[in-house]
Amino acid sequence: MKRSYTDLINIYVKDDKQKLKVFDRNGVYLPTKKIGKNNPKAEQIKADNQYRTMWNQTVDRALISGVPEGQILEVKQSEIGQKVKASIQKSGRNPALFKSLIMTAVYALELLISRIFKNKVTAAVVKAEPEPTKVRTVNEPVTVKSEPISEIPKKSELASKYLRLADIYTKLEKQNTAIYQREQQLDCVEKELAGAKGIFKAKQRKELQEQAEQLQTQIARMKQYLSSIVQGYGYKNVKEFMAEFKVSKAEYADYQSAVARWKQQEVQERENNRQSYHYRSDRGGR
Repeated sequence: MKRSYTDLINIYVKDDKQKLKVFDRNGVYLPTKKIGKNNPKAEQIKADNQYRTMWNQTVDRALISGVPEGQILEVKQSEIGQKVKASIQKSGRNPALFKSLIMTAVYALELLISRIFKNKVTAAVVKAEPEPTKVRTVNEPVTVKSEPISEIPKKSELASKYLRLADIYTKLEKQNTAIYQREQQLDCVEKELAGAKGIFKAKQRKELQEQAEQLQTQIARMKQYLSSIVQGYGYKNVKEFMAEFKVSKAEYADYQSAVARWKQQEVQERENNRQSYHYRSDRGGR
């Protein structure tokens, strides 16, 4: 029924970005709950929403990092969906356990994100190493089949949007990288804090604790800003943006390939015409 009313309202909304959407409970995100006026469970719902938001923010980072959506769904279903269902059947609703399960799922996603960042660093190091020089055959003949030259390829609507979407993605990627770097700093500070034991290290512990709290605050704000980047361009969330960006990128690549083939055909046609002209000139001069 809710979806039917939404579809009815959307008939009168011309801008696709302004159309209403029903939350996909089978998707990668967790829904947050609305807090009604004078709700006796307001504080509990607020706390619950904070953990749901934490999961959703981690999902955003995973999508930007390149974690496949199917893998994110597996984590959500195995670490949250299935375990929450089993817990409710066994002992009813337990808010404390729900938070614990979400934190475990968040940690699982963060491990996937960290793994991708480490792979990027490794790939960058390998790429920096000089490649062996390839020996090419001099005057190697290249045969190109001459085909009728078609009209110059035209960009699709999404291909035309690619450069603008790529700019947005670059902003997301930079923010995501900055968050990861802050998290690495926090990890180092927390390890140092754990090792600062004894009565003579009280001052050091206090300073490290303050550093850790400052980094935690910075990270929380940076994660919140991540989703606001795409929302500022009219997208509901990072998932919606990434879906359009990936299709746009693929269509833009197809367009570039088509243009390259078109140019190759054009060059070959000119070469054929030049050879034909010289051939006729040679025969006429005999």
